[in-house]
Amino acid sequence: MGAVVLGSGAWAHGGGDGAAGGARLQRDADTVVDTGASGLVVQARDARGRDREARAGVRDLARGGRIPFGVYYRIGSDTKTFVAVAVLQLVADGKLSLDDTVDKWLPGVVKGNGNDGSRVTVRNLLQHTSGLPNYTDVLFSDPEELTLENYRAKRFTARSPEEQVALAMSRAPGWLPDAEDPGAETRWAYSNTNYVLIGMIVERVTGNPWEQEIHERIIEPLGLRHTLTLGTSAYVPQPTATAYLQFPGRDDLTDTTLQVDGGADGGIVSTTTDMNTFLRALMDGTLLPTQQLEQMRTTVPAPDFSGGDKARYGLGIAWRPVEGCDSGVWYHGGTSFGTVSEAAVTADGDVSAAATVFTTRFGDPQRSAVQDEATHEMVEQAVCGKP
Repeated sequence: MGAVVLGSGAWAHGGGDGAAGGARLQRDADTVVDTGASGLVVQARDARGRDREARAGVRDLARGGRIPFGVYYRIGSDTKTFVAVAVLQLVADGKLSLDDTVDKWLPGVVKGNGNDGSRVTVRNLLQHTSGLPNYTDVLFSDPEELTLENYRAKRFTARSPEEQVALAMSRAPGWLPDAEDPGAETRWAYSNTNYVLIGMIVERVTGNPWEQEIHERIIEPLGLRHTLTLGTSAYVPQPTATAYLQFPGRDDLTDTTLQVDGGADGGIVSTTTDMNTFLRALMDGTLLPTQQLEQMRTTVPAPDFSGGDKARYGLGIAWRPVEGCDSGVWYHGGTSFGTVSEAAVTADGDVSAAATVFTTRFGDPQRSAVQDEATHEMVEQAVCGKP
């Protein structure tokens, strides 16, 4: 079956309604760029395994060019879903329990200012019900951190997990889970600190870096040949596109393609093809036994998470209702300096979509929200055919 070229950048494998669906996908991609994004790529995969892809905008604002369909990009906090899968595999292997406390594996690491590692479990970390402060909130509470000058000075500087946790411990927790049953906590607040600690626990349990566990448990078995971790490297592999960030107090977009961001809370680089393959394998039971997949999809209300006030958060993955999908969609999403990753998959793993947008706006929350809404609409339409 050949590729069908549609409009300025969409194409589809196969026949049937592929051309019509590809044209709609292209229109939705163009709408995202119309909000001010520099460029994007999106791929949707249907229940028969047929792909539709679209791209819009430019690869670089100064030099132009079209973004390659196989572009590499930082998936940001979509990394958390990969890490959660590895942890749940360790649970299935009997090497770790969701009820284990942080202190069991990392004694004395979570303490100070009311923080207490004996009151926080692995489940709390995975589900963001720990109450632990978010180290990035602490870091970026200093206005000097989010400046063009500081970015250029520190873009090759890596912070260790221990340094990140120490930043978080400089503040009091939002709450402490119940001492008798911390895993039953339902209060929710997003904290990157949780997954930094999870990465440290994975290393303590296995003796291997979290990156190695991700590779051996997920990347290699699924044949994700374009998914990788960068460690302390600031460089995304080619082909990629220029990532742009609007800093607070500025109207222009800055090239922020170079950035060290290699932690268990957001350090994976991938492609739309690999993201679709991963999410479908997760939901269809390829990666996890039934019991662990059910635990992953046991959710608490997460009204402050992306995707609307009806969002719910499980263990490293979230759910939201979407018109056209009777069982809603499972997703996460991730934002890094200049790149936004969005994806969604149906509960049975039959239909999915993944996208990357190469613009973030820390300096204009209103325009950022409009771009995010258009991106969510594009992904939801691709998965659920919402009218």
